[in-house]
Amino acid sequence: MKTQRFNREAPESTSGGVHLLASAIARFASADGKHATAIPGLFFHRRSSPSEPIHGFYEPVLAMVVQGAKQVFLAGETYHYDPAHYLVTSVDLPAVSRITEASPAVPYLCLTIALRSRDIADLMGEARLPVPTTAPTCSGVSVSSLTLPLVDAVARLLGLLETPDDIPILAPLIEREILYRLLMGDQGSRLRQIATANSRTNQIAKAIDWLKERYADPLRIEDVARHVNMSQSSLHHHFKAMTALSPLQYQKHLRLQEARRLMLTERIDAASAAHRVGYESPSQFSREYSRLFGNPPMRDILCLQDQSEGGVTISP
Repeated sequence: MKTQRFNREAPESTSGGVHLLASAIARFASADGKHATAIPGLFFHRRSSPSEPIHGFYEPVLAMVVQGAKQVFLAGETYHYDPAHYLVTSVDLPAVSRITEASPAVPYLCLTIALRSRDIADLMGEARLPVPTTAPTCSGVSVSSLTLPLVDAVARLLGLLETPDDIPILAPLIEREILYRLLMGDQGSRLRQIATANSRTNQIAKAIDWLKERYADPLRIEDVARHVNMSQSSLHHHFKAMTALSPLQYQKHLRLQEARRLMLTERIDAASAAHRVGYESPSQFSREYSRLFGNPPMRDILCLQDQSEGGVTISP
């Protein structure tokens, strides 16, 4: 397993801003869990203890851990991020994450900001940023060192929560600045690929949307390939390069994650959940569920319910 490791010390130029971000998140997220804010697409996350590995889907986001530390596991690689680094995901990814540093006295604090391909495309056009050259398809997740301009812009965005009347006018402006900082930084080429028509990243993102809309239907790979204008072999190669899964494996993750959600939130039995997400064989569903989550369906749900009642955050 490969591991991306970085210097754990935050650069002196960014450490003060990161502390301000931590103070702001602590004010608005006083309890463990995921917290929506008055700014659409901005969420705070808090946890008071380290976690076991958590399965979930990462949507395209900028994620900044401002207190504590976290690991994300994908395709045999481990991505560490902490107050000195930020993480960007460019497509919807099934991944396993684990909070490694957190305590009641010094809780894990993180913020996420949604990234939308339309906003990236608009900004690329307005700023006349060049279309990225063709490059090998890379993983849909990466970690980079924080910079002072990025920290400063995010701090000003969080500052708007103190003056909510300013949010409708000023938040979109600051969000564009944040996106501009990302496009001009280490992650720039990766993000530009999302919004570039007919780029491999853009085509794989469209394939993922296709699978998400039809996850309960039988998968015909030729239909997906035709939809995104790729050959079947090329689709399989680039899809796996970005997500670490084949399209069929990705569909399986979608089905099993949705079945888990249904059993947990709607309290339906395993056979009903399996049928609703497209499984014809309950025994196959149980085998694949156990392989992914480590326990048979109902035992897994009981464990999650116990964790939830104990104040443990289940979502990634």
